[in-house]
Amino acid sequence: MSLLGEDIVTEEGEFVVNIGPQHPSTHGVLHLKVWLDGETIKKIQPHLGYIHRSIEKMSESLSYRNFIYATSRMDYLSAHINNQACALCVEKGLQIEATPRAQVIRILFGELTRLQSHLLWWGCTGLDLGAVTPFFYAFREREAIMDIFEETCGARLTQNYCVPGGVMADIHPNFQNRVKSTLKQIKSKFDEYDELLSGNVIFEMRTKGVGYLSPEDAISFGCTGATARGSGVSCDIRKWFPYDGYEKVAFKEILGQGGDCYARYMVRMAEMKESVYIIEQLIDNIPEGDFQAKTKMVLKLPKGEFYQRVETARGELGVYIVSDGAASPYRIKYRSPNFSNLSALETMAKGSKIGDLVAIMSTIDLVIPDVDR
Repeated sequence: MSLLGEDIVTEEGEFVVNIGPQHPSTHGVLHLKVWLDGETIKKIQPHLGYIHRSIEKMSESLSYRNFIYATSRMDYLSAHINNQACALCVEKGLQIEATPRAQVIRILFGELTRLQSHLLWWGCTGLDLGAVTPFFYAFREREAIMDIFEETCGARLTQNYCVPGGVMADIHPNFQNRVKSTLKQIKSKFDEYDELLSGNVIFEMRTKGVGYLSPEDAISFGCTGATARGSGVSCDIRKWFPYDGYEKVAFKEILGQGGDCYARYMVRMAEMKESVYIIEQLIDNIPEGDFQAKTKMVLKLPKGEFYQRVETARGELGVYIVSDGAASPYRIKYRSPNFSNLSALETMAKGSKIGDLVAIMSTIDLVIPDVDR
């Protein structure tokens, strides 16, 4: 498979289908060129670039405070965690840390971000496979989380809340009460989610044994997140390279064994419960003190190279900064999880039916602007 778009010679009897480029509401503007023998997939070639905005290059023209928020537009469902990665990388260059209060607030916002992202994924996965009801149920709980974001920082999807040294503003006085109320609501619905999809016979037939990815292939393609953990590959950055105090929080890294669509699905369902557990540990234990460390108005990193990785809702995001000592980065590179996860699509889908491709793409949980940077 190629991510570069060069043509593959069509053999006699093959049928070539172009899927997309399609509306952003369906995973993003992705164009797949699919070679079929009847309904059996022989090759897949992603054609990228339809939503490319040169975010890396734009970041190099912005200050160390402002470039952080360009990453909100990559994986927009993990906007806060993307911003957190950039802020942490700048802090590493400045050799400072966020205040204890800010670190806990960042984790709380990060796990709420993971929850709302997984909820949206769950609803869309059901919708992709023909179940309309889960989509509305997922948005019911997700809306409560978005309201919490809006109340504290004024934005719902792209919060722009992290700054070098902490967070932009302190949490809303009602933040803790609303979070606890929302968690109670979400926890009461997990059994309902399982009844609607997880234990649904039709859903199981569409996902079990479909889209197999071996642990070796997952590692070879650089897959991370639930895409890799569904194949049993341990890769949770929060465990391997803890940041902002994750080493002080108790939670399990969820690993699947099947390597198929159903295994990836079950990993994310379990991860939602772990996010709830992390938030419950911290919501009544937010340290007192400043929400932001004191920093200079104009930030300049010393000459050198700095790298920071975090665990987004889709896997490992890496931020690589090359500094020449100026007020803007000399070079920025983002290692996005979606690009590597997409590269495994052909391996997962080859030999499957065209109808299985929808299930495979859904359980990879693609956000295409994160690929087209």
